[in-house]
Amino acid sequence: MSALPLTLRDSTTMLRRNLLHARRYPSLTLNILLTPIVLLLLFVYVFGGVMSAGIGGGGADRSEYIAYLVPGILLMTIGATPAGTAVSVSMDMTEGIIARFRTMAIHRGSVLIGHMVGSVLQALISVVLVGAVAVAIGFRSTDATALEWLAAFGLLALVSVAFTWIAVGMGLASPNPEAASNNALPLIILPFISSAFVPIDAMPGWFQPVAEYQPFTPAIETLRGLLLGTEIGHSGWLTVIWSVGLTALGYWWSRSLFDRDPR
Repeated sequence: MSALPLTLRDSTTMLRRNLLHARRYPSLTLNILLTPIVLLLLFVYVFGGVMSAGIGGGGADRSEYIAYLVPGILLMTIGATPAGTAVSVSMDMTEGIIARFRTMAIHRGSVLIGHMVGSVLQALISVVLVGAVAVAIGFRSTDATALEWLAAFGLLALVSVAFTWIAVGMGLASPNPEAASNNALPLIILPFISSAFVPIDAMPGWFQPVAEYQPFTPAIETLRGLLLGTEIGHSGWLTVIWSVGLTALGYWWSRSLFDRDPR
């Protein structure tokens, strides 16, 4: 069998394995899904009135803040999912199954590809569920065309692939699942210091560069532009550059660690 069909066959097998693990151990997936939903409800119903008055410059109408908040929450969902991937990869490394895979006639990269694709699918399913909750509490995107919706979904998938490869590398580099969970914390924290909850202009001057020059902020602004018709500017290109760069870095890092001789 040639290399490409072999890779596809083995990667599909590993993907099926990871999806079965997610189904048998749903607690980690549920925690990742519930966190953005709880944050969405908290910021809308507890802080939404005040935030809407500040952002909209008018009355305390929560619809203003819902529209602003939802794109950031969707990207936060994308950022939270790879943390589970890092833990899952680290568990494979520490429990010995990877050593077993090394002795089998399978494509070496299929193990990592299975983790990556499984994580991206879980992230996109989580985005759909979080989006459904957002619509249920009042989020609307009536001006977005079908092409803009497709572009928004593609953007979420591209960002998910980028951070998933970084998470795979974190899992391979971690000595145990607990360390992998801690190493993946930046992927969860970064959206909190982006433009997800408040505009960058409303932040202290010394903090604005931290929020602006990171991968989540341009992705959030691009998603807002696609769904709400706001100005995208150079955020779209920055999102693509960040995503492609992180994907290449994460893939190279993961393959380098995985191809290393076991200790």
